[in-house]
Amino acid sequence: MNITQLITFLGVITVLTITPGADTMLVIRNVVARGQRSGYMTALGSCSGVFIHATLSALGLSVILLKSAMIFEIVKLAGACYLILLGGWSLWQVIRSGKHPEKATLFDEQATQTVSGWRSLREGLLTNVLNPKVAIFYLAFLPQFINRGDPVLLKSLLLAGMHFVLSIIWLSTISTFMGHLRGFISRPSVQRVLETVAGTVLIGFGIRLATVQR
Repeated sequence: MNITQLITFLGVITVLTITPGADTMLVIRNVVARGQRSGYMTALGSCSGVFIHATLSALGLSVILLKSAMIFEIVKLAGACYLILLGGWSLWQVIRSGKHPEKATLFDEQATQTVSGWRSLREGLLTNVLNPKVAIFYLAFLPQFINRGDPVLLKSLLLAGMHFVLSIIWLSTISTFMGHLRGFISRPSVQRVLETVAGTVLIGFGIRLATVQR
């Protein structure tokens, strides 16, 4: 890959990375609900999904999503339902905390310790992997930077690695920023507002994904 291709690739994925999406909102939501470490784990899971998409693209499996309307709909609806489920859970937590003011603190040490980091990692990974738009993007985008004679899988994973680094830096920065606001967002009233916003936005992303056309 020449320098022009590299600059083009980095430019496109940088724009893609910093554009707010479900992964960004999920990171914010998990920092608010569980703490800064949870945000990092969510970011790691979400960013790791690009290697799966790159592998599927290299193996040609993503073509199935593009060619098969039924499979595309199944993956799309699974991803949409997952986002809606996460958003609904956030709203339910807000409602429950309102009914039990004495347990209204959503961001506390006990919650941080008892909620496994693997849960946040899994949520981030599934949010990314179950988004067929990302799979199709990789299928259409990555081949433009793979030259004849290149080891396709290795080159795809290398490009995905660049995307991973940019994304993990960006999402970790967001997690760190939100973590530094802990003194402010630890207030129950602020947490309820943030959880409500995050839950509503995640549901909105889920609905948008469910109605998107190929």
